[in-house]
Amino acid sequence: MKTIDPRQYEHIVFFTGAGMSAESGVPTYRGRGGLWSQYRWEEYACEDAFAGDPKKVLKFHELRRAAVLACQPHAGHAAIATLEKQHPRVMVVTQNIDGMHQRAGSGNVIELHGSLWRLRCPDDGISGDIGAKYKGWKCEKCGSWLRPDIVWFGDILDQGVMSAAIAAIRRCDLFVSIGTSGVVYPAAGFPRFAKENHARCIEINPEANEMSSLYDESLRDTAGRALPELFVQF
Repeated sequence: MKTIDPRQYEHIVFFTGAGMSAESGVPTYRGRGGLWSQYRWEEYACEDAFAGDPKKVLKFHELRRAAVLACQPHAGHAAIATLEKQHPRVMVVTQNIDGMHQRAGSGNVIELHGSLWRLRCPDDGISGDIGAKYKGWKCEKCGSWLRPDIVWFGDILDQGVMSAAIAAIRRCDLFVSIGTSGVVYPAAGFPRFAKENHARCIEINPEANEMSSLYDESLRDTAGRALPELFVQF
């Protein structure tokens, strides 16, 4: 594939999934060696587990945070962040909760599944909390247990977040999917939303999947190798 001059596009959306983070060494959740092959999500990643034993759930998420902090953004993350600084309308829509895009320097990030670096109080809202250990497990104002601001099993995606993601994708004229099969809805509809605006759709994934036929072009490579070479820097 030839290099792309981003100045030819008005709105660019990067849609990233687990494969993007796996390149940095972030543990995946499904598949061989994934987190849920070692732990039962029913004990650590659902509302019932949190209600039954919040300490156990929070300790588990501290382990996840420490594991992520030991990893670093790769060249693909950096390429997107650099492009955002050069182009006025670049947006990242991610399924990942690890904050790697922000650590690389991206500011326009929509996190579909929440973030490891936020906590939620049922009464006092959401607060940021960066570090391997939580600053506190209970709200300083009301004393309630603080819940990780993550979309767990059984949770419904935040409709405001989803609406913002779909709106960005519907107006883009370049849609780049990276490291995700996107076979589960609502993510499965994203390339179709982009095509409704006649967007150019590119897939970056080492392996083909059942959604690959929707894309105009596919790069069978990792994001760390493909992205720095794909876009012309200006």
